Amino acid sequence: MSIQARRQRERAERERLIITTARELAEAEGWEAVTTRRLAERVEYSQPVLYSHFKSMDAIMAAVAVEGFADLAAELRAARAAAADPRKALADVSAAYAAFADRRPALYDAMFSRAVDLPFATPEAPAALHAAFGELSEAIRPQAGDDDLGLLTETFWSGLHGLMTLMRGGRLPREDHDRRLTLLISRFSR
Repeated sequence: MSIQARRQRERAERERLIITTARELAEAEGWEAVTTRRLAERVEYSQPVLYSHFKSMDAIMAAVAVEGFADLAAELRAARAAAADPRKALADVSAAYAAFADRRPALYDAMFSRAVDLPFATPEAPAALHAAFGELSEAIRPQAGDDDLGLLTETFWSGLHGLMTLMRGGRLPREDHDRRLTLLISRFSR
């Protein structure tokens, strides 16, 4: 292995460590606790090393968000693939989305609520964002009929996201979550 290949591998490993550490710290203590000083201490590199990988904390959060979209896409894909029929697929994908948002609040916030410099809804969006949206789209496709699939998916996604955001923020009672989710799915099922 050449010296350059080894350096590239070590750089990629440091970058992975920074992202993983930021994600873990955010999940444990919230995004307010994720500072370059704390990250540098945890990864045992100096702050300038962090900045040699990421230009800002926002860039680190964006990298965490992209990783989160990849995780979400995998969970949605597994839920959709395991379903016996299209209506069940929509229900299972919705449940998987809700469970993801509930189980990983700081990651979900990085993906959907915090300001990150990612191009959403454009061809330039990272592949992981397209993959997550694609899984929602595939779950909604059998219900689309003559509707524009992209717009219908965006509308359904907005409903899921709104329900999760309002419930997590204490604006909707948690005990009615399953009923609200069932109602949303029934309105999108033909």
